[in-house]
Amino acid sequence: MDLTFNKNEDTMHLAYSQVKQKLEKIYEGGGKNAILKQHERNKLTARERIDYLCDKGKPFIEIGAFAGYEMYTDQGGCAAGGTVSGIGYVSGRQCIIVANDQTVKAGAWFPITGKKNLRMQEIGMENKLPIIYLVDSAGVYLPMQDEIFADKEHFGRIFRNNAKMSAMGITQIAAVMGACVAGGAYLPIMSDETLMVESNGSIFLAGPYLVKAAIGETVDSEILGGAVTHTEISGIADYKFKTEQECLEHIKKIISKLGSTTYAGFDRITAVPPTNEAGIYGILSEGNTKPYDMAMLINCITDAGSFDQFKEDYGKTIICGYARIEGWAVGIVANQRLIVKNNKGEMQLGGVIYNDSADKAARFIMNCNQKKIPLVFLQDVTGFMVGSRSEHAGIIKDGAKMVNAVANSVVPKITIIIGNSYGAGNYAMCGKAYDPRFIYAWPTAKIAVMGGEQAAKTLLQIQVASLKAKGKTILPKDEQDMLNEIIQRYQQQTTPYYAAARLWVDAIIDPVQTRLVIAEGIAAANHNNDLEEFKTGVFQV
Repeated sequence: MDLTFNKNEDTMHLAYSQVKQKLEKIYEGGGKNAILKQHERNKLTARERIDYLCDKGKPFIEIGAFAGYEMYTDQGGCAAGGTVSGIGYVSGRQCIIVANDQTVKAGAWFPITGKKNLRMQEIGMENKLPIIYLVDSAGVYLPMQDEIFADKEHFGRIFRNNAKMSAMGITQIAAVMGACVAGGAYLPIMSDETLMVESNGSIFLAGPYLVKAAIGETVDSEILGGAVTHTEISGIADYKFKTEQECLEHIKKIISKLGSTTYAGFDRITAVPPTNEAGIYGILSEGNTKPYDMAMLINCITDAGSFDQFKEDYGKTIICGYARIEGWAVGIVANQRLIVKNNKGEMQLGGVIYNDSADKAARFIMNCNQKKIPLVFLQDVTGFMVGSRSEHAGIIKDGAKMVNAVANSVVPKITIIIGNSYGAGNYAMCGKAYDPRFIYAWPTAKIAVMGGEQAAKTLLQIQVASLKAKGKTILPKDEQDMLNEIIQRYQQQTTPYYAAARLWVDAIIDPVQTRLVIAEGIAAANHNNDLEEFKTGVFQV
């Protein structure tokens, strides 16, 4: 199919430049004054600690930088959820790193902080990666304690996961570089080894003020729970260091001595660069309003000459095929935005999943599980086809086959949301609810139950009907104003920033990073050799 690029390079670069501008602000944490105070206390910031710890020249894939974005505004905000986290290399070993950001509300835990930390532990358990905690936190943010304390996916789940990960044989290292208070004190002690920095690091169930209030004892932080106390008296900590740099150097030594892992064995050969990797910027049109050839985009992220389509002439609104990304063998399932002809010569709208496409995708997903090939989902989907013809043909039945195959898939799944991610299409194409190992969004991503205009018109009809039922007269201008207000609110909720703030996606990425994050995701998944047996539920035929 001969299509030219949409020549949208400048628009895509601008879209990601806006992402970078927002990230620069997030990277300041609690602000320049808070960073200065951290340095005055001879403490590094969370990002400086991670930079010092990680191997130079190796990628660090940050997860959840937008967590909490434009949330908790009445509390002064919570940049990056008060935690910096991601996957990097320490002494040549791929590791998860989770660092409290003390410059953001003293590193206190907001509800999104708990969700982000649980997400990092989930990644650790799914991929059996060592996890390093750089602790510097005042504990639960008390004004919101009812939203962070008691539920299954709240703060206490962290320590339950510590215990589960330990039983799974996953290495956990905790370096206490600042406060570690109350329930949070259990995290380092439930890790394999605990390191503390003198003068700044402290661990206690109750701080000096609470101890005074509870039992009348007057005691300072160092005596109560400092590095000397816990390495020489209580035995809680294993090592103490004069400086943070010494502490971080020792973590490198610990990781360098870890035994070898048994890999899952996903196939990898020498990588071949794509024929036109930079061309990825020019494929989507401005606003993603024009058709484009997904096969062209796939060739921008896969090793040159490696992409082989499966059932190329059948079910054309989904592309399936085998390829290699940085040498890793992958199976790709991608929505096709072109207006294409089906096998009967009939025109089909791109971005919509039809019966034959769902059928093909389900079969391909099962094939990849049979062959133990990781799956990559490239989402730009407006949903399943509707209307009497599709309903009579059993679109729900065929869609259910695809959802069943995705839900029961045991090979690693990595999802990239390129454009639209609407309705049940989000589920069938392995949205967040379907356990992708990693899920990323381009700046052009939109996630919602349905498109903004369709949703707004539906909501408007409901509102107008309700007002008329109460005997109110709605003028055309009032109706248009209502529509505009609904569209504005709905569109704000569909942005990738809104999704990333709530951790529906792990990060918003530069399109040219797509190849890197997929390759690093498979490298992480390859550490877990304990794949379940692939089974599916009952398929309607």
